[in-house]
Amino acid sequence: MYSAPVDLSFNQINNLVDALAATPTSSIRPIKRNSELKYPSCALRLNNNNVTDLYDLQKTITHFLAEPSQLAWLDLSFNQISHIDEVLCELSELRVLYLHGNNIFIQSEVNRLGVLPHLHTITLHGNVIENNKAYRDRVIAALPRLKSMDFSAVTRQERVLANIWYHRYNRRSNKEPLQ
Repeated sequence: MYSAPVDLSFNQINNLVDALAATPTSSIRPIKRNSELKYPSCALRLNNNNVTDLYDLQKTITHFLAEPSQLAWLDLSFNQISHIDEVLCELSELRVLYLHGNNIFIQSEVNRLGVLPHLHTITLHGNVIENNKAYRDRVIAALPRLKSMDFSAVTRQERVLANIWYHRYNRRSNKEPLQ
């Protein structure tokens, strides 16, 4: 049985090494530690901090969670993250990823997350990529198992249109000369 999320939000964390010294916020449902002083949770909240990169994410997850490989829910919203780091692709049990309110500006980096077999919910609104043409279609095409994006359900029709867009875009891109 897993407990409430380990909540490190609003701690003025600038980099994930700083998180190791932070004390998780107590919620209505207090989280107890095991004999190794780790939390039996599969959720981690690092939102509303000043994190710029995810270099030490694995170290942070391992430091706080009793079963780090079982991380299923990660909230990195409202930070200063500008890139979707490869370290996120190592979280094979991740189902929910909140990245809204950051500085992500390279749309194609979302494609990396396509390797996550269980990812069904993502938020990316409030990032620069949201201004890209066909933003929603591109994300839905890149992440075929999505059920929810930006707190809105992904419909069957959206998935079909995203796939059409993806195939049309790739066909056009393949015809353009390489520069």
